[in-house]
Amino acid sequence: MGFGFFCSLLILSLFFKHFTCQLPNTDGFYVSNFLNKIGSNSSLSYNFPGSVCSWVRVKCDDTKENVITLKASGLGLSAQLQSLDVSNNKITALPSDFWSLVSLKSLNLSYNQISGSLPNNIGNFGLLEVMDLSGNNFSGEIPATISSLVSLKVLKLGGNGFEWSIPEGILSCQSLVSLDFSSNHLNGSLPDGFGAAFPKLKTLNLARNEIHGRVVDVAEMKSLTILNISRNLFKGSVVGVFQGQLEVIDLSKNQFQGHVSQVQFKWSHLIYLDLSENQLSGEIFMNLSQAQNLRHLNLACNRFASQKFLRIEMLLGLEYLNLSKTSLIGRIPLLANQNLKSLDVSHNNLSGEVPISLLEKLHFMERYNFSYNNLTLCDSGRPHTHKRFKLALALTLSVVCLLGGLLLLAFSCRKKSRTWIVKQPSYKEENISGPFSFQTDSTTWVADVKQAESVPVVIFEKPLLNLTFADLLIATSNFDRGTLLAEGKFGPVYRGFLPGGNHVAVKVLVHGSRLTNQEAARELESLGRIKHPNLVPLTGYCLAGDQRIAIYDYMENGNLQNLLYDLPLGVQATEDWSTDTWEEEDNNGVNNVGSKGLLQTWGFRYKIALGVARALAFLHHGCSPPLIHRDVKASSVYLDSNLEPRLSDFGLATVFATGAEDEIVPPEPKSDVYCFGVVLFELTTGKKPIGDDYPEEQAANLVSWVRGLVRKSQGSKAIDPKIRETGPGYLMEEALKIGYLCTADIPNKRPTMQQIVGLLKDIEPRATV
Repeated sequence: MGFGFFCSLLILSLFFKHFTCQLPNTDGFYVSNFLNKIGSNSSLSYNFPGSVCSWVRVKCDDTKENVITLKASGLGLSAQLQSLDVSNNKITALPSDFWSLVSLKSLNLSYNQISGSLPNNIGNFGLLEVMDLSGNNFSGEIPATISSLVSLKVLKLGGNGFEWSIPEGILSCQSLVSLDFSSNHLNGSLPDGFGAAFPKLKTLNLARNEIHGRVVDVAEMKSLTILNISRNLFKGSVVGVFQGQLEVIDLSKNQFQGHVSQVQFKWSHLIYLDLSENQLSGEIFMNLSQAQNLRHLNLACNRFASQKFLRIEMLLGLEYLNLSKTSLIGRIPLLANQNLKSLDVSHNNLSGEVPISLLEKLHFMERYNFSYNNLTLCDSGRPHTHKRFKLALALTLSVVCLLGGLLLLAFSCRKKSRTWIVKQPSYKEENISGPFSFQTDSTTWVADVKQAESVPVVIFEKPLLNLTFADLLIATSNFDRGTLLAEGKFGPVYRGFLPGGNHVAVKVLVHGSRLTNQEAARELESLGRIKHPNLVPLTGYCLAGDQRIAIYDYMENGNLQNLLYDLPLGVQATEDWSTDTWEEEDNNGVNNVGSKGLLQTWGFRYKIALGVARALAFLHHGCSPPLIHRDVKASSVYLDSNLEPRLSDFGLATVFATGAEDEIVPPEPKSDVYCFGVVLFELTTGKKPIGDDYPEEQAANLVSWVRGLVRKSQGSKAIDPKIRETGPGYLMEEALKIGYLCTADIPNKRPTMQQIVGLLKDIEPRATV
């Protein structure tokens, strides 16, 4: 391999880097512009006449529009190639002789689509100090020859598909300062001596794997400042983790135990602490008040002993506080934390009045949750404070009745024949030439987003992650169709893993909107503050160019439509965004619940109905102004990891509609009531809204069939045979009668969602399965 090849690589790295930051004009424009800039900064001078495709050093495709080869050897360039950066492209493969670039000290292949295993000759890069392969599709085992990279200081392999255990060879890389293996499929135990092998390590990120770790694996890392091992299988006493000068600690969603009150730690450096969803016990930290630089604190969902509210008045910089399910009792004290933006004290046993000083701050907070306590609202004499607090506690009652049922049916929940499609592999055009083989995806809007690393992504509960649109590109493989879950009413939805281990569904909202970016951000922030156990939470958003992107928690167990009708694997409705997990969940997950599991019982279907009703009642009566969903259907109802029903897409119709529908039919709560009635009919009968077999009646759809039977007191004929013997038949008939009320032709005759919740509770007081 000659020096010309190295020069060619260098030119290509600069060329592609330049290409990603320009407007999407012609390839000729970029090549000509780039080479002229090179000439202006050296003794070289170039004058390139005619079409770029006519140049000797350039090869184009048959269309004469796309440059596929650029040769830059022999241009008088000098120096040994030490750094190669081809990040943020669509490279899918590397040539076999690529790994012989032994002079490299820095290699950045991130934000591409490179697949396959990492070859053993990676060990040839003995001088390498920085290697970033994050955000690709690498798979297989991390090669043991990584032990040869003794000069490595930064190693980033996050956001790939690496499997098996971390190799022992990593212990030879003792110069490491930053190590990131997050969001892979790594399992097994860490190599013996892992904790003591890296005396200079500052950052360790192992999040979102299945690594079986021990406290000793991290307790010996005395130089660490950032530690993220969330969403793994670490065990042991959490006490040993707190050492050194840690600034960021994320141990969430592991199996740590111990009494945190025994922690002895120098708190003054700590900025971010997340211990949520572990098995911690005893009392909460006794000396937490010393953490005066703390901005983020999450202790939710542990097994702490009953205790009074934490003393956090000294944590003046605190912005995020989540103490949900931490066994708090007594009153909420006065909180002097002026910077507090997010507060969650739900699911505790707090009582008494909420301090007026706290009520006055709610107006300035981004989110708050006081639900599932015994709190009362003191009479502050401030109507605006009452209004904000009632939003959080779901106590406002508002019923609005507007236009006739036919128009509502036409525009709010009209059911169309749905074509079931097999999810196709993504179509890509492959171009192979020069030192790299790469592909270009059919998605074009991504190219319109300039400077991806400067476009922020807002994650409400992780404000210190500092994510950008570039992280979304990694998470979704540049929004490749291979990560596409569905194309729903509001746009395509992609699956991804964000840094920090967050498994998310990313919805690109394609409908036009009358809102400016600032207005859209304000509305999305508002939607992000809406929390309810039966709503799919909006966890963040991104405004990238003309695109508005909503980020949701991923729902592991699919949606009601696929589960109820037992759809085959690989087949999904155009509005479903979860079914691919059926192929990926292990035996510990819930696989194909619709065919054999709980969905064949009346008790579980009733639980779903009640959960959806509660969600809608909260939107209608707990939000001010009332929030109308406008797209309630079975495919909008998901089951989370605990098999709790959650309603998705609330608020999007209001935020991102063009306004054309509203000018014809203004939205109202009773349209949601009708659609809920349809879902209740589906749950009770097991039949689809249209296009199913409706025996004994000349009915065109599910609603007319069931309503006809109920009118003749023959509702029992409509009950799904799969659940007929799993509960009292008369209760199922009562459910059909509730659905009958919901689907009344005249909106004024339909009950409110709050009344529906009461009716459902009456027919099954114990709503558990």
